[in-house]
Amino acid sequence: MSQKTHKATRAIIMAAGIGKRLQPLTFKTPKPLIKVHGVSMINTAIEALHKNGIAEIHIVVGHLKEQFNALMTEYEGIDLIENPYYDTCNNISSLYVAREYLGDCIILDGDQVITNSEILDPCFERSGYNAVWTDVPTKEWLLTVEDGIVRSCSTNGGSGGWQLYSISRWSKEDGIKLQKHIEIEFEVKKNRQIYWDNVALLCYPQEYTLGIKEMKREDVTEIDGLDELIAYDESYKDMLEGA
Repeated sequence: MSQKTHKATRAIIMAAGIGKRLQPLTFKTPKPLIKVHGVSMINTAIEALHKNGIAEIHIVVGHLKEQFNALMTEYEGIDLIENPYYDTCNNISSLYVAREYLGDCIILDGDQVITNSEILDPCFERSGYNAVWTDVPTKEWLLTVEDGIVRSCSTNGGSGGWQLYSISRWSKEDGIKLQKHIEIEFEVKKNRQIYWDNVALLCYPQEYTLGIKEMKREDVTEIDGLDELIAYDESYKDMLEGA
């Protein structure tokens, strides 16, 4: 069994987006603060991080940013980082403004429901992403993994591969590289309409030796649209029909 040689000591949560696919709910509430079965999505992430001993949590905010202030009184160790580019750039801008905290960190989106805190285990052997094996076709990003190492990434999906989820870990060494590469893409190349995940997986894949953290599909729920929200929490059906 491979020895886990790295440990995440901090987390970066991406929570700046407008959440267009959950409108009209996100007109007044940031997507990560929408409650699912009575608990805000971002709270499931924060509490799972705390269970894994990660108390230093940097949350990147933008849309309706003032609503996140309450988290700083609800939890210790919360730091809010404003992303002034959130409404004009893709999420590379969110990691750009939080880049000084890369290294020995775990990065995740604030708009997913964490149902199994073990998937945020801070210990890891290689930098890389949580992933679920899928035999059925998916439109999500799909990783090809050989001998525990990510060999390629398809952004067009496919089947018979590892579906990437928005939970990743980065060693100190890889965090330094990732910071440099994000600065090059954002500042020099003005490449601001890409996902930050493109940087290591597609822009500079030769610079990283990434692995995966295996998990089960039911360990986390990504809610992208209203249909998925209603399927997961039926209380929204009546609310939205009456809107």
